[in-house]
Amino acid sequence: MLIGCTPPGKHLAETGHPTPEGAAKAEHDLATAAAPPAPALPPVTPEVVAHGRRDRMEIALTFDACSTREPSQYDARVTAELLAANAPATIFLGGSWAKEEVAQVKELASHPQFELGNHTYTHPHLPAVKDDARIRAELVRTQAEVKALTGQTPRFFRPPYGEYDQRVVRIAAELGLTTVEYDLPSGDPDAHATKERLVHWVVSRARPGSIVVMHINHVKFHTAEALPDIIAGLRKRGFTLVTVGQLVGDLHPGVPPVGAAP
Repeated sequence: MLIGCTPPGKHLAETGHPTPEGAAKAEHDLATAAAPPAPALPPVTPEVVAHGRRDRMEIALTFDACSTREPSQYDARVTAELLAANAPATIFLGGSWAKEEVAQVKELASHPQFELGNHTYTHPHLPAVKDDARIRAELVRTQAEVKALTGQTPRFFRPPYGEYDQRVVRIAAELGLTTVEYDLPSGDPDAHATKERLVHWVVSRARPGSIVVMHINHVKFHTAEALPDIIAGLRKRGFTLVTVGQLVGDLHPGVPPVGAAP
C-alpha cells in the first residue's frame, strides 16, 4: 500500500555517488564480516509513507547522510541549528557513511529529539539491483552498523535517490523497515539553491503532514544557513515539527508508535 503520493522526480540529484575508491571500499566492506547483527525486527506492512495526515498541522524534517563524490563530510552546523531550535528530525544514515563518521553518528544518537533511519550501505540504485540477497544485505549491514555505534535499531528506511519498486518495499518490510519517501524535496543539492530560495521554497510549499528531505553531509549546501528561518517560518504558519515515527503513528491510530528501537 502506498500512503500518500509518489515523490516528485529526481529532485535529490546525484548526491550519493561515492568516489571510485570509496565505492570499492564500501563494496569490500559489504562483502566482509559485518558488525554484530542488530536484533531482528518483526515484519511490517509493505507500504511507502510519503506524507502524514493532511488534517494535522504536523511536518517532519528529514536529513539524508551518505558517502559522496568528494570526501564525505558531516555538517555539524545542521545539528547545531536543530538543537538550538529544539527541532526534532529524522536522519537517514548510510551504513558506509556511518562507519566513516563514527563520532558524529554517536553524537546524533545522543540527542533524543533525533530519530535514526536506514539509507542502505553503499547507496545503490536499488530497483536496478537484480539480486534480492544484495538488497537485503544493504539494509541488514546498515542496521548492524547503526546498532553497533548507537545501540539503536532503525525502523525506517529511505531508498537512495528516492528510487524503489514493489520488490524493494517488500524486502524492507520483511526486515521490519517501513519505506519512507517525501512530498517536499528542499532542493538543497541544487547549485542555485541559495539560503533565501531554500527558505521560501520549503516554507511556502509545506502542507499538513509533509515530509521534507534535506542533507546533513554536504557542507557546501546552504541547508544549515536556511534552517533557522525554515523552522521559524514553519512554526509561524502553525506547524508542529515531529519525527517520521510520530507521523506514522498518527497514520495508524491504535498501533504502538514506532521509531528507533533499543
